[in-house]
Amino acid sequence: MRLREAGLSRESPYRALSEEGKPRLDTALRVPKALNVRLTATAAPAAREV
Repeated sequence: MRLREAGLSRESPYRALSEEGKPRLDTALRVPKALNVRLTATAAPAAREV
C-alpha cells in the first residue's frame, strides 16, 4: 500500500514527524501501514526505587 492509498500526501510523514509537527494517532498508524511495516509495543521495564 502506498501513502496515497492510505490517505496521506507525500509530505504528510515529514510534516507530522518534524520538530514542529504534531502527529495525530491516525497519521502515525497510517504511515507504517502504507510502508508495509508493523509496529509493536512492549511494556517498559519497571522503574527501580532509589
